Amino acid sequence: MSYTYAYPRPSVTADIAIFSNNTDNQKILLIRRGNEPFKGRWALPGGFIEMDETLEATAARELKEETGLTVPDLTQYRTYGDPGRDPRGRTIAVVFYGFANPDNVSVAGGDDAADARWFPVDQLPALAFDHEKILKELTGYLGSR
Repeated sequence: MSYTYAYPRPSVTADIAIFSNNTDNQKILLIRRGNEPFKGRWALPGGFIEMDETLEATAARELKEETGLTVPDLTQYRTYGDPGRDPRGRTIAVVFYGFANPDNVSVAGGDDAADARWFPVDQLPALAFDHEKILKELTGYLGSR
């Protein structure tokens, strides 16, 4: 059975922050956006949830599609839903994080990501959406644990 409602509904994405598992000179995996909005800017890997998949499955799928990387242990961090965070419309992002060794994995931009690359967390390029805020809060959270 299907229902149609007369009021607008938001979209949902899963965004994924993969950190190097080395605490000295820690790095974060970012993708260069291949499409608008923010085409050419760096961002966390991520994308829209499909109607028939879980949030965890979305995170794993988007990470694999956009970077070629599979990380078995992704942890849900928190949800971001400020109006205006995505110029395409009302979008709520569920953020996941995980760890990988950049020396032991190969990453490459795929799907709608033009590139994938590791960056030192203290030398980030300008980021798309609200990803700078997300990473600042997430690195603070992880540093306090």
